[in-house]
Amino acid sequence: MVAVKFLYNKAKEELDKAGIEAPAFNSMCLIEKVFGINQAQLASENQIAEDSDAARFITLLGRRLSGEPLQYILGEWEFYGYKFKVGKGVLIPRNDTEVLLRTALDYLKDKPKARVLDLCSGSGALAVVIAKETDAEVYALEKSAEALPYLCENITLNKANIEVIAGDVLNCADEFADRSFDLIISNPPYVISDEIDTLQTEISYEPRMALDGGEDGLRFYRAIVKDYVSKIKRGGMLAFELGEGQFNDVKALMEKENIKDIGEKLDLGGIQRVVYGTVI
Repeated sequence: MVAVKFLYNKAKEELDKAGIEAPAFNSMCLIEKVFGINQAQLASENQIAEDSDAARFITLLGRRLSGEPLQYILGEWEFYGYKFKVGKGVLIPRNDTEVLLRTALDYLKDKPKARVLDLCSGSGALAVVIAKETDAEVYALEKSAEALPYLCENITLNKANIEVIAGDVLNCADEFADRSFDLIISNPPYVISDEIDTLQTEISYEPRMALDGGEDGLRFYRAIVKDYVSKIKRGGMLAFELGEGQFNDVKALMEKENIKDIGEKLDLGGIQRVVYGTVI
């Protein structure tokens, strides 16, 4: 028998030694996952761990020490106050994507009953929150056979009304009618192919399909701007999440398709995280 507090402190120490960011937070999340207690309970109670629970905790800690993302170990993650199931095969919702979400929500405030298309939807984080926070008619397009079950599960989990479309964004634009959407948004793969293997260990666990933006990182922006602008109503909006340093290149692609009033939104780090513009 061992105290839960001991397991927490030992995990925090090991995570810190391994260079894992926010070791105390990670350790507490694993404690909550296995023992179902929060930080206040951990501090005020002297709970003894059952041997089976202690063994499970050690197993989960080992996975985290190996670099597996905390979100995958927990099996869910919060985005904009909503819970999303995540795991191998689906991109983890990130705080940076809230910049794109807020851009969409601000636009939709004055657009009742708007039609919205989320391209490369993944876990459905953007589509679900938009469906819950607005009265928009929302469509979510996703190619990955591994991500689609998470998308569908998250729609059900959050009781959202969304039409899911299984398809490849690069070759299914013809399935959508011209001038049929008020807003098209996308957080597409945007990492340069040769740079993926240089990213932090946690990212290596995430699906390459959701990361790989081609040799210059712009493959999906190029295709979406070319093939989907015609699907947006005149006066409607196209908005993308961006990787660092991609704003000018994506803006130039949008300008070639006569998208006007192109703007940017910065994340908390001052990076140009979103580009958006109006279709004429």
